[in-house]
Amino acid sequence: MDITGLLTALQGDLASVAASAQASMVQVRTGRDGAGTGTITGADGLVVTNAHVARHRHLEVVLHDGRRLQATVEAFDPRLDLAALRIEARGLPAIPLGSSRQLRAGELVLAVGHPWGVEGGATLGVVIGVGAGLPENPQPWRDLIAVSLHLRPGHSGGPLVDVHGRLVGISTMMAGPEVGLAVPVDALRQFLIDRLHSPIARAA
Repeated sequence: MDITGLLTALQGDLASVAASAQASMVQVRTGRDGAGTGTITGADGLVVTNAHVARHRHLEVVLHDGRRLQATVEAFDPRLDLAALRIEARGLPAIPLGSSRQLRAGELVLAVGHPWGVEGGATLGVVIGVGAGLPENPQPWRDLIAVSLHLRPGHSGGPLVDVHGRLVGISTMMAGPEVGLAVPVDALRQFLIDRLHSPIARAA
């Protein structure tokens, strides 16, 4: 296969990964404006997002199929910038969980969300590093994933996925020009275990 064929195949694969992740996203809304993105981690209605997205009392989520549902906050940690929401729905397309411990610098990842309210935007980037000691990390007391991509308003709470479509992080903030930060999925897994005793969180 020539280089054009390889790039075409790669482009198609990445588009498929993005589409799969988009099906596992919700838009989190507070009133008229979309506040950010949520990621479905449980088919029984468990949605995770950033704490700064879920800071309002009344939350509505919009599913990929257009359904609008009220959400309740079941767990909230502003220090980790994580929140767990619950919606009354079953059979949802939960995103498969990966492992942030296995991420290596140079790996391709996709940040998917609702940038500026645009439904299902995807951004391709490369992992810079994972951990608490990264120079890009403004909060050295906790592990974060640094990625060479630009997160826009609305990406917050959305999934950061590897090329297999597995969740490796939750997008949270920018650290500088073209450097985005995400909460590692292993930190999310521990958050769900500690706060909700969620069996989903224990899945490999």
